[in-house]
Amino acid sequence: MAVPKKKTSTSKRNMRRAHDGLKAQSYAECPSCGEIKRPHHVCASCGQYDNREVLKSGDAA
Repeated sequence: MAVPKKKTSTSKRNMRRAHDGLKAQSYAECPSCGEIKRPHHVCASCGQYDNREVLKSGDAA
């Protein structure tokens, strides 16, 4: 069975885990109403996606 000869230092351990953190989510402005929304998602305020109405305005929330 493989056993490490030396303890992994906290610096080496943390450098290995440096890329595991969560990334900040990106947001884009809706072209029709100007609200902030996630890219490639239906706008929650106006219900449009790709410049066409997918949901009624009242059903979006």
